[in-house]
Amino acid sequence: MAGTLSPATGVSRLPAIPWRDPHSVPPEQLAAVIASLKEACALNPTNVDVRVCLGIAYAMNYNAYESMDVLEEARTLGPTNFMAQFKFAELQYRLRALHVAEAETLRALELATTPGELAQARHQLNDIRRMTREGTIKPTWAKSLTIPVVCLALILGVMMILFKALP
Repeated sequence: MAGTLSPATGVSRLPAIPWRDPHSVPPEQLAAVIASLKEACALNPTNVDVRVCLGIAYAMNYNAYESMDVLEEARTLGPTNFMAQFKFAELQYRLRALHVAEAETLRALELATTPGELAQARHQLNDIRRMTREGTIKPTWAKSLTIPVVCLALILGVMMILFKALP
């Protein structure tokens, strides 16, 4: 496995990594891939594609926060890179932050340049919209919890006073 993820020195190419079925990759091999990708990112800090692969590997390893950080870095380094934008949107989709995922997928749709990229983004957008209609969404907290907390505190206070007042 060593040496297969060495960074490209000219043309940016994706390394050969077993992405087809994430469940078939043993944890030890995934840890080795992550370590190799981290090293490749350190050796070539401007390579967006390697960062996208690292973000995917973190997501496969159920490290959502690390994946999100790396994919945000990739989007910053390559603001016109479809795959960085699409994978960031896909992570939001998988985390069920569907409002964010829809906006990010629309941005990826704008960056798509090939029919395959367009098809991927459209398919994901359709899934996001279907899930939003069906109610499979992570709730957004738009309301303040101040009033319910104050009411609960008042009720508990009154109950304490009543229990002390009763013989």
